[in-house]
This record gives sequence, C-alpha cells and structure tokens, in this order.
Amino acid sequence: MLSRRRRVLLVVAAGELLVMSLWFSASAAAPELAAEWGLTATETAWLTIAVQLGFVVGALLSAILTLSDVVRPRYLIAASAVGGAACTALIAGVVTSAVPAIVLRFLTGVALAGVYPPGMKLLAGWFREGRGFAIGTMVGALTVGSALPHLLRSLGGVGEPRVVLYGAAALATVGGLLVLLVEPGPYQAPAAPFDPGAIGRILRDRETMLANGGYFGHMWELYAVWTWIPAYLVASLAAGGGSSESASLASLLAFGTIGVGGLGAVLAGSAADRLGRTSVTSASMVVSGVACLGAGLVFGSSLVLLVPFVLVWGVAIVADSAQFSAAVSELAEESYVGTALTLQTAIGFLLTTVSIQLVPVLVGVVGWRWAFAPLALGPLVGTLSMLRLRGSAAASKLAGGRR
Repeated sequence: MLSRRRRVLLVVAAGELLVMSLWFSASAAAPELAAEWGLTATETAWLTIAVQLGFVVGALLSAILTLSDVVRPRYLIAASAVGGAACTALIAGVVTSAVPAIVLRFLTGVALAGVYPPGMKLLAGWFREGRGFAIGTMVGALTVGSALPHLLRSLGGVGEPRVVLYGAAALATVGGLLVLLVEPGPYQAPAAPFDPGAIGRILRDRETMLANGGYFGHMWELYAVWTWIPAYLVASLAAGGGSSESASLASLLAFGTIGVGGLGAVLAGSAADRLGRTSVTSASMVVSGVACLGAGLVFGSSLVLLVPFVLVWGVAIVADSAQFSAAVSELAEESYVGTALTLQTAIGFLLTTVSIQLVPVLVGVVGWRWAFAPLALGPLVGTLSMLRLRGSAAASKLAGGRR
C-alpha cells in the first residue's frame, strides 16, 4: 500500500507529465506545419522559441507578483494547464499562418510558467526527507511529457500535425484537472504576503545564486538539444544512408532520447539524497558536456553506435535538472521558495532562447556534425558553480548535510 505522500507524488507526476506534452507539440509537428503554411526556417524555429520566451515572461510576472506563494499551487497549475491546452487547440483548429501561431505559442509558454515551478513547490510541501527523489520524479515526468509529442508523431502524426496538437491539448487538460486532487502538504509554508523585496533578497544570497549558476549552465545545453535533436537525427540518418522511413525513425529516436531522461531524473534524485546534490549535478554535467562534443564523432554512424550514444546523452542531460531546484528549495528563504524557484526557471529559460537560436546558425557554418559542440560551455560553467557551492558553509543545508 502506497503511503499518502507517495500517492501525492504519483498524482502530481502524472498530471505534470500530461500537461508538459504542450511544450514541444508544435515543434514535433513543425515539418508539416512549415510545409502547409510556407514557413521559413526562422519562423519554424520561433514555434519553439516563442514558448521559451512566454515561459520567461510568465515566470517573471509570477516571481514579481509572488504568485507561486500567494495562490494555492493546485489551482494555479490547473488553470494554467487548461489555458495552455486552449492555445494549442486553437493552433490546430483555427491558425493558418506563422504570426498567430507564434503568438499562441508564446501564450502557451506563459501558461506553462504556472505549471512547472508551482509543481515543485507543491511537492516540497509534502517531502522534507527524500525531496531530491520527489522533485527528481516530477522532473522525470516532465521530461517524458515533453517527449510525448514526438511519440504521437511517430505513431501516426507524420503528415498529420493536428493529431499531435489536439492530442497534446487533450492530455494537458486531463493533467491539469488531475492535480486538483492534491491537497497542500504538511511542510508547505502558508500563503505569503506580496513582498516586492523578496526577489532582491534572493539575488543577493550567494549560495542560492551558485545553485542557480549550475542550473543556468545546464539550461544552456538542455533545451537547445531537445529542440534540435530530431533534426540532428534526421541529418545523421541521411548521412548514414537512411531509408524513406527515416522521418518516423528520427521521431521515435527523439522520443527515446528525451523520454529516457525521465529515468535519469528519478535515479539522480535518489542518488542526490544519498550522495549529495553537488556531486550528482557535477557528474551529470560532465557526461552531457562530453556528449555535446561526442555528437560530432557519432554523426552518420550506424544505429548500433548512434542509438546508445543518444540514449546515454538523454539520461545525463536532464538527470541533474531537479537537483538545482531541490537545492534552491533548501537554501532559499522558506516563505518565498516558490518565488525563488520561479525566478530560477525564468532566467534559465531566457538563456535557452539564445542557445536554441544559436544552433541553426552553427549548422550553417559547420553542419549538423559539430553544431552541438559549443553547448558544452554550459555544463562547464555549471559544474564550476556547483563545485564552489560544495565548498561553502551553507552547503550543509543540502540533502540533510550531504553536499
């Protein structure tokens, strides 16, 4: 029989998994939408970048207004999920050109800012011991959810973009309603008053910002790879003499690459609670940073080499993600943990808009073989930041004293 908090974890993870299918819904359907609407390569990229920017704006507004600490997380998550689903359904049913699609994708990103950080706060209210595992499980669910549109495309969405879009909208609606079942936990701080000085205190806290530095380096790499791994796989399969089924195979491999990260996030969460947050995050970033460079070496190779490589990369690239959030939840001012987490994600996702746009520029210069190599800079900076945090006195607050 599952304990009550394990049941809460299961419900929150399932709900967030379903809602996050919105994130890459238009990106997965982008080849068909680009052909149908006559989109340029830049306009196609903006179907993803707009979500990132919308998320940043939504997260910054939420942080400034301290929404994650003023509004009950389950209500904020449910309302945001339904709003994002509506925007995605409108793209499928009404939109026929780039500009309205990009606007709706931006609004989808704004809505998702009310799903991800509040979900972490909701779980932090239920877990004090084992918090790394709990948030790792949620991020694992988010990872699988982000990959779902690629699975929908591989199972019947090639040539049918509305299957992907309507499917994601339906899943997100169910997920948002599911989270309404979760009550606040025993460790959740009471609703805090609006405090415009909270952000300043967070930004001046050295240890919190070192944890954020690790997260920022991680994010420089993560979403650029998640956005462009399908195109990289298509190009790699073509360079290796791929068949006419390469589009479906690339979508399936992209789903596997992103989705397998869910396992990495759960395992890393459990390991971080036992071995320490800075140890696990640093090891993960070293592996993923090396993979950014190694992608050029396996490009065009056989599936025997390519598939294991991208799966290992998929595990490592997101394994550390939840631990930066868990660290901030342990280091930040207790009454404004929601705001600290929201600010962290806002700045992190702002960085992704740069790295996502950088990749196609690099493709034009060096091709897909080496386009991911400069992303290794992020894990390098992130690892150095976490090692500095490890040496600080405040690191004793992490994972019950396990640095």
